[in-house]
Formats: sequence, structure tokens, C-alpha cells
Amino acid sequence: MRSSNPAVTDRVRALCLALPEATERVSHGEAAWFVRRSPQFATMADHHHDDRLALWVAAPDGAQDGWLSRDPTRYFVPPYVGTRGWLGVWLDAEPDWDDIAEIIEDAYRTVAPRTLVARLDAAGG
Repeated sequence: MRSSNPAVTDRVRALCLALPEATERVSHGEAAWFVRRSPQFATMADHHHDDRLALWVAAPDGAQDGWLSRDPTRYFVPPYVGTRGWLGVWLDAEPDWDDIAEIIEDAYRTVAPRTLVARLDAAGG
């Protein structure tokens, strides 16, 4: 199975870019999303070419453990950034898009400045 899936990436992209002042650029060869120019809050993860498609996201304190305990077949500790609390989400096995939307919004809230979080809240996010 080939990992790249434009439809999945497009769906993640739509969720990320719906957030206030979110931007996209390539980082480490993958689509990645940032608050303005920095910091990063999410990235696609296919650069290990292990035939798995995943999303890595910043996560609030305790969220990584919570998602892992909820379903360790869907969620994982990503290499490199997992020690900083980031969460990995497998996207190649019937992803739960409601959960992914929640995870992406939490990732954004984890790194965004208070003014943008307040804007998100005011918009009903």
C-alpha cells in the first residue's frame, strides 16, 4: 500500500487552515501547518516511507497519554517530537474525523497566542 493519499491530506489541510492565521508550508518534505510563520502545530508524516500515513500534532499536557490509552492502534508517540508531548495519529485505517478535528484544534490551541485562541473561541471554535 502506498502511504500518500491526497484526499486525506486535503481533509487535514482543510481542518488546519480553517484555524485563525494558520499557514502551510513544506517541512522535512511533508505538508506542515503553523500559526502564522511559527510555531508548528501539525505535520503529515510519511517521510519514513514505512507504508503508513500519519499526522503528528502538538498536544496539551496529558493529551498524549489520554489518546494512547483510548486506542493504541490509532494513536502513537511519534519519533523526535513525542518526548515533547506530541501525538501521532494513524490516518490509513479509517480515521475518526471528528476526533481528528478535535486533536487538530487542541494542537493549534497548544501553540497559538492567546489573542488567536480568543478569536477561535469567539468564532465558536
